[in-house]
Amino acid sequence: MKFENSSCARVPTARLRQESTVTSLIDYNEFCGVRGEEAPVATDIPAMTVEELKQQLERKKDLFILDVREPHEYQICNLNGHLIPLATYQASARTRLQSRHCCPMPIRRAERQGSRVPSSGGFKKVHNLTGGILAWADKIDPKMPKY
Repeated sequence: MKFENSSCARVPTARLRQESTVTSLIDYNEFCGVRGEEAPVATDIPAMTVEELKQQLERKKDLFILDVREPHEYQICNLNGHLIPLATYQASARTRLQSRHCCPMPIRRAERQGSRVPSSGGFKKVHNLTGGILAWADKIDPKMPKY
């Protein structure tokens, strides 16, 4: 194993600003960009519970489940929906999916991304999945992995 030494010029203490002094621990989740802790976003999109979604799936209703999470999240757990990350939703989904009747949006938490998906674009019925994929894992499928 080989190490290298390097040196750097010392900054005089008088030039340091008060803000550079560490006085407390950082908020780890905020620093690392951990999402899902945000406050709920107000929306005019009606909600659908995981129990209601399960009933509709059991009745073989013609549902189009749009999953707006990121691909790495979808790989961990999903409801066999169509993955279109929120970042690309407006550019692609609006034109391809206008003829569908219902579009529940499973997401990790209801407060997160799905509530920002617009209900316009020709969809006849659009619903947010209350509690997102975590609620599905908690109430419907306890064996589903959570992240």
